[in-house]
Amino acid sequence: MDQIHQLENKTGRLLWRGFTKACPLCGNRKLFRRWVHMVDRCSKCGLRFERIEGHWIGAVGMNTIFSFVVLVFGLATFFLITYPNVPMGSWVFIFAGVYGFVPLIFYPNSKTLWTAIDILMRPVVEEDFQNEGIPE
Repeated sequence: MDQIHQLENKTGRLLWRGFTKACPLCGNRKLFRRWVHMVDRCSKCGLRFERIEGHWIGAVGMNTIFSFVVLVFGLATFFLITYPNVPMGSWVFIFAGVYGFVPLIFYPNSKTLWTAIDILMRPVVEEDFQNEGIPE
């Protein structure tokens, strides 16, 4: 029972760190050189973020899912508030324009969140900390 509680605490901590743009393992927040340019490895614990080839496809998926959820909840809220006289026309274009920024804003979070989910699915191994020719 205690092991299950520890795993739940670890899972929540990994996901929270990933969602808040921190290293899922150590919590280091210095992971981005610019808004969308992530470092290759954590400067604190040495975790290599691209653990396998094609790793970031999962982050793109996370970003897409999050963006669509925001869009669906936003549209549903808008329609519920304005029902039965739902204004169309320019509101649709305004909503689409604002929605277009959601994937850009969430992009860095999706990368660290996907890394946390990947760690939960495939626990870290010693090779995830080795240099293998990646520049520091």
